[in-house]
Amino acid sequence: PEQASLLDDLIDTDIAAIEAELQALQIAPEATEEKLRPKRTALPAEFPRTLIHHEPDNTHRPCGCALKRIGEDVSEKLDYTPGVFTVERHVRGKWVCDNCETLIQAPVPPQVIDKGIPTSGLLAHVMIAKF
Repeated sequence: PEQASLLDDLIDTDIAAIEAELQALQIAPEATEEKLRPKRTALPAEFPRTLIHHEPDNTHRPCGCALKRIGEDVSEKLDYTPGVFTVERHVRGKWVCDNCETLIQAPVPPQVIDKGIPTSGLLAHVMIAKF
């Protein structure tokens, strides 16, 4: 009978140690996740901005209902024309169909550098200035 209680004590201490280790492991990923996502700083506000809207071709679905706008994605690209830096602000609307629950959005325009800030005008200026 005394040996059974000795094993119970060992099991209880092992369970407590495992639970403490699990709690320590759950806290650690949250802190490292914030470090992995650096934020890109916004382009300077003093640069003139050009709005470019990208919308779907039609706002009616084959199911017959009209699409409803639920938001937009905005991206800014840095452009250069001789002597002037400008910012192209691309606005892509998000549209949804209530009946068939589909989300429609205009595709991202092709870029020289995927997910990059520079436009082809800025890259051309850099290449000419370097060589």
